[in-house]
Amino acid sequence: MSNYHVEPASRPQALTKEAIKSLRNEQVQGLSRRQLLRGSLAGAVLLWLTGATAATLGFIWPNLSGGFGGKVTIGKYTDIKLQNSSLPIDKGFPAYFPDARAFIILVDPARQEFVPGTDTEGDGTSLNVRSLYQRCPHLGCKPNPCEKNFWFECPCHGSRYDRLGIKAAGAQYGPAPRSMDRFRATVHPDGTLELDTGKITLGPLPVALGQPGIIPPKSPTGCI
Repeated sequence: MSNYHVEPASRPQALTKEAIKSLRNEQVQGLSRRQLLRGSLAGAVLLWLTGATAATLGFIWPNLSGGFGGKVTIGKYTDIKLQNSSLPIDKGFPAYFPDARAFIILVDPARQEFVPGTDTEGDGTSLNVRSLYQRCPHLGCKPNPCEKNFWFECPCHGSRYDRLGIKAAGAQYGPAPRSMDRFRATVHPDGTLELDTGKITLGPLPVALGQPGIIPPKSPTGCI
């Protein structure tokens, strides 16, 4: 007679001492709590390094590619006038260049040219061209030049500047604390204007209308 007995598959078998000892020495399957913690930390560090790398590239890329934050070539005065033929650029009206986030204006419209040289302060008088940052010093909106009065007018809170970016003093001319900021500029010997958009000079304090240093509007009313 056979010594083998058939047991139902659903009936658990008792573990011998040898089996229990083997299970204790066997490698635990799956992730342990320590492995999971180490994996999470490694993932977080990798994510941080990826973000930091992207931020660094985002900061230096404009300087490498010639975009905003670095040197931007604008062109010659004749080219600017031709590109903005529908605007009175020759009368001192601002021309806008989105790549530089800047407005370009002749300081003295009687001189229809850019004068070679470098202006480190952004005033532009020596070059006969001023380059203004498009950002309103109040809260960062973009002032727009009004062809009716030749002034900049901020659509957000009503700050007003003359055509060269000088803020008009007085509550009725808006809350901006200073004039529009400026870029360092170079006019090369061939007349090509280049802006250094990585170097911004803060605009001067507001000037009361009627005082030297601010250009009166061509019209008592504006565009906003």
